Amino acid sequence: MRTRISVEHLHPAEQLLLLMERIYQHGLTTTSGGNLSIRDQNGDIWITPAGVDKGSLTIEDMVCVKQNGQHVGKHKPSSEFPFHQLIYKSRPDLGAIVHAHPPALVAFSIVRKVPDTRLLPNERQICGEIGIAPYALPGSIQLGQNIADVFARGINSVMLENHGVVVGGANLFEAFQIFETLDFCARLEIEASRVGEVKLLTDEQFELVRNKRELKVDIFPVEPYNQGELEIREEMCRLIKRSYSQKLFTSTQGTFSQRINKNDFIITPFGIDRNYLEPDQLVKVIDGQVEQGKRPSKSILLHQAIYDQHPHIDSIIIAHPPNIMSFAVTDKVFDSKTIPESYILLRGTPKLPFDAVYNEPEKAAAVFTECTPIALVENNCIIVTGQSLLNTFDRLEVAEYSAKSILAAQALGDIVHIDEQRIDDLKVAFNLA
Repeated sequence: MRTRISVEHLHPAEQLLLLMERIYQHGLTTTSGGNLSIRDQNGDIWITPAGVDKGSLTIEDMVCVKQNGQHVGKHKPSSEFPFHQLIYKSRPDLGAIVHAHPPALVAFSIVRKVPDTRLLPNERQICGEIGIAPYALPGSIQLGQNIADVFARGINSVMLENHGVVVGGANLFEAFQIFETLDFCARLEIEASRVGEVKLLTDEQFELVRNKRELKVDIFPVEPYNQGELEIREEMCRLIKRSYSQKLFTSTQGTFSQRINKNDFIITPFGIDRNYLEPDQLVKVIDGQVEQGKRPSKSILLHQAIYDQHPHIDSIIIAHPPNIMSFAVTDKVFDSKTIPESYILLRGTPKLPFDAVYNEPEKAAAVFTECTPIALVENNCIIVTGQSLLNTFDRLEVAEYSAKSILAAQALGDIVHIDEQRIDDLKVAFNLA
């Protein structure tokens, strides 16, 4: 097993490089746009450099600005260093700042609106209140003051008029997760608005989620893994990271599980960045008990109910990719009869009520018969089942790509679905239930 790197304990320059690579590779900023900073324990500010290609940064490119204003490094600090400095002065509790220009958030900035974090149950808690800072010249003291004034109100996520977004956190990884979640909310709201009228969660629904947050389970001592279990854990981690790279998961959202025997299974943990997940961090569940010292996903009871009721299911994914979730946060029906692959893998896609996964997991689990491998949950998630890890991942990927195709097709004309006679032909040819 690989030795795990504790990413939060990396040198500030290494953290800046790691996260800027992640932001750039995921298309959340451009070669010249965006900057990251960390305030270390000495009060010095480490920041990405000015005028260096974001796609080819190295650790040596990072700049340290001492409290006396001295620059240490071979480059000048980012031209937007003034607003980083002013934010830190206004918020002593912040240890890191992310600024970038992801297209979805820029779209909101140029219409001077903020993304709505009430589409799904956890995003509002992650992002907190979203503020807007008035426009000012990039790199100017005025821009810095405008942004710092909003941060001074205790807000950690600030949209910049006609510019982008700035997010602060206790550390760089927390700031990144807030930034990524806010971008996800923006993308979901944009895509859902193309589908139909967007529905928001009510205060009562948020209260239901809050009341279900603490999950009490029995534990058993961690034991050495046999070779078969280790291989399952390694494959799960590969596909979880693949789900993340495909934007099917975010760093904070997305649950994968795999049956190991009878009704026992392995599941993703709660609160660990999906991009850095390692095999020994996954959680084994035996007879409803979990490995000591680990926190399983809060959807553990639903996974357990599905495995208990359906011997044909060996793997489950719960996810929130924005294109397919556009149908979960509107009243529109997702119809998989677009191309043969979509129907073969997805078939009917029922939509369950929001509270089904919280109040009635056994009833929700009963939906997943052999002819219903996936379901949407209103303003919550998509649940995908399969006969193997890869089969389930494939279904999730096809669901998201099918939804993306439907959204794109709306700009071209009316969608023509495969008719029932041809659907019957597919059922016979591929022995579908």
